Amino acid sequence: MKLMIKNMVCPRCIMSVEQLLGQHGFNAKAVRLGEVDLAETPEPHRLQQFSDALQAIGFELLDDQKKQLIDRLKTLLLEKVQTGSIEEHFSMSKYLAGALHKDYSNLSRLFSDVEGVTLEQYFILQKIEKAKEWLIYGEHTLSEIAWKLGYSSTQHLSSQFKKITGMTPSQFKERGSPLRKSLDDLV
Repeated sequence: MKLMIKNMVCPRCIMSVEQLLGQHGFNAKAVRLGEVDLAETPEPHRLQQFSDALQAIGFELLDDQKKQLIDRLKTLLLEKVQTGSIEEHFSMSKYLAGALHKDYSNLSRLFSDVEGVTLEQYFILQKIEKAKEWLIYGEHTLSEIAWKLGYSSTQHLSSQFKKITGMTPSQFKERGSPLRKSLDDLV
C-alpha cells in the first residue's frame, strides 16, 4: 500500500516518518520524500492512529488524489532544487510531464487552482530559499549558486532574489538566517 505524506521536505523528515512507522508496527518497503510503500495494508484504526501521530509532528497523510498529485509535484521540484543540479536550459514542464506521465498544462492548471500560485512561481520560491541557505552557510559563491540553480547569470539570480525578498543577496547575507522560510511554508 502506498501512502502519500505532505510536508516531507528533507532527509530528517524521512527519518522521523521511519521512526513513527516503527513505533506503530508498520513494515515499510521504502520511504521517500512524500511517500511510503507499506508491505501490507493496515487496519483503518491503525492507519488513523498513524495519521494522528504524523499530524502531531507536522506531517499530513494525504488521501485525496488531487492533494497527492500536488504534493508529488512539490516533491519533484524540491528534489531538483535540493540536489543543486538544475541545468541552465532545464525544462520544468518536460521534467514534470515526463515524471508523472501527465499533460503539463493540466498539472499546471491544477496546481494554480489549488495552491494559488503557478508551478513556475513555486519553483522560483524554492530556488530562492536554497540560495538563501547557501548564502548563509557561505558554501558557494554567488556565481556558483546561480549556476547550480540553473540561472543564466548572477545578475538574473540577483534580480529575482531582490524581487522576491526585497533585498540583494549581499544584503541578505549580512542580515542572516532569521529571514529564511520553512520549505513547507512557501505555499
